[in-house]
Amino acid sequence: MVNMSKNALNRRSVVNEILTNDRDLLVISGLGSSSYDVHASGDSDTYFYLWGAMGGAAMMGLGLALAQPDRDVVVITGDGEQLMGLGSIATIGVLKPKNLSIVVLDNGHFGETGMQVSHTGLGVNLAEIAKATGFEKVTEIKTGDEVSDISLQVKERNGPFFALVKIASESPGRSLPILDGVELKNRFRKALGHATL
Repeated sequence: MVNMSKNALNRRSVVNEILTNDRDLLVISGLGSSSYDVHASGDSDTYFYLWGAMGGAAMMGLGLALAQPDRDVVVITGDGEQLMGLGSIATIGVLKPKNLSIVVLDNGHFGETGMQVSHTGLGVNLAEIAKATGFEKVTEIKTGDEVSDISLQVKERNGPFFALVKIASESPGRSLPILDGVELKNRFRKALGHATL
């Protein structure tokens, strides 16, 4: 049975607070609601929205962090998307990129496929998995006062950093960013100072 508090955090408010504190971040958003949340905070050329790669957000963030060691990279994704890519947590824990942060918005459901209960709603704790794989800093965020800690940890570069944020299961309306993968890729490459292909 899902054990989500009625006082769980509002996903949009959490993402907005993380991103408005630092518009210089390189952001990868996971499939579905987390992409809507990132876009709703204010679009940026340094935000890359994944549309068809469920489970790939953390690995894409890892590749980006290794390729851009002087930039802060943040992956914002949901519990369902991260559950699809559990092996990525182990790989990140082994490689230990200091500039990579993974933020998982955990509502205990698979939001994009009908709100079925996810494994985290049945007791799986992704923060404990991150700890077991060697993440340098892991935190579970359950109150609004703790959200600012995410931005501080991102800037300290003591990573890899993993934040599990307990959010309410209510889903706000969609805020749709660019859906064209080629256009997303080109604007992201341009923002990094690379030629578009």
